[in-house]
Amino acid sequence: MAQSVRTTRMLRALLPPWSHERIGTVPAEPSYVADDGFPAEMSVNWSGRHPELRVLFDSLGHDTGPPAESGFRRLQGVHEIFTPRGGRPSPAPLWHSIAWRPPSRIFHKTYFGLYPWPHAQREAAVAEAMARLGMADAWDATRRAVETIEGTREIEFFAVDLADEDEARVKVYYRNHGAGLAEVNRVASVALRHDADDARAAYRTLAGDREDAGEAALSCFAFRSGRDRAAESTTYLRLPDLAASDEEAVERTAALLHREGVDPGRFRLLTAALAPGPLSTTHVLELVSYRTAGRRGDVTTYFRFPVYDRSLTPVDLA
Repeated sequence: MAQSVRTTRMLRALLPPWSHERIGTVPAEPSYVADDGFPAEMSVNWSGRHPELRVLFDSLGHDTGPPAESGFRRLQGVHEIFTPRGGRPSPAPLWHSIAWRPPSRIFHKTYFGLYPWPHAQREAAVAEAMARLGMADAWDATRRAVETIEGTREIEFFAVDLADEDEARVKVYYRNHGAGLAEVNRVASVALRHDADDARAAYRTLAGDREDAGEAALSCFAFRSGRDRAAESTTYLRLPDLAASDEEAVERTAALLHREGVDPGRFRLLTAALAPGPLSTTHVLELVSYRTAGRRGDVTTYFRFPVYDRSLTPVDLA
């Protein structure tokens, strides 16, 4: 209970000024986080003895960040690259994430959204940041390998773990366009640690009878110090495009969790509690990600709430 109180206080302290504003019928400043413009999402990773709860939020132009301890210098080392001071056309949208797996300490992550920029600017910024972090060779090897794979994709995010150097990762996210399941598996296989057979089975479980990866599947490469290529990869599939409703999406995700040795009961209860209506009519489960990096159940479920497109309850004016 005490840890929950501390976590809530920390979240309130880290959220940017918009967190104190009342939520109206439309977003004052639409965010790229969710389709309806709401600037936050919640996710849960189900690996390990205890699930990891995560909250991600868009700073919406307020350059806020995590506490000065725990990796903040690492962020400062690359922050300027993603601003006009670093030669970019505009500041990259800044997102922050808090992750907590009891009883471990809280972790922080920061994301730079590169999606507003021309592709050449995105590639230049990532190359410069990776060079400053001592990962230029690993990035070059990974990028070249990805470019040999058929299909269309673009760099969309650059992210850093704000943790001790031995634990910290640097991550680069690609958005795939019109990709099939086999294609995203080949992309993921560029990483040093990836089990293509396990991944293939997981993707098929989530996609049902479809061979495509759905709308805008994401591929994330995680880099660690001392590796000559991306260490791990994570693939994100967008469930509202692959499943008719949360009801179908939950069944597929539950089947994947069960196959990975995770009891899906808590996941089912959580989704039912978060959905604004019957699961047969909602799409609150937005993304499901899968990673094969040596631990079972490395599945993360991402929830985005229909804050602005929810039907209003009729009011009896009489």
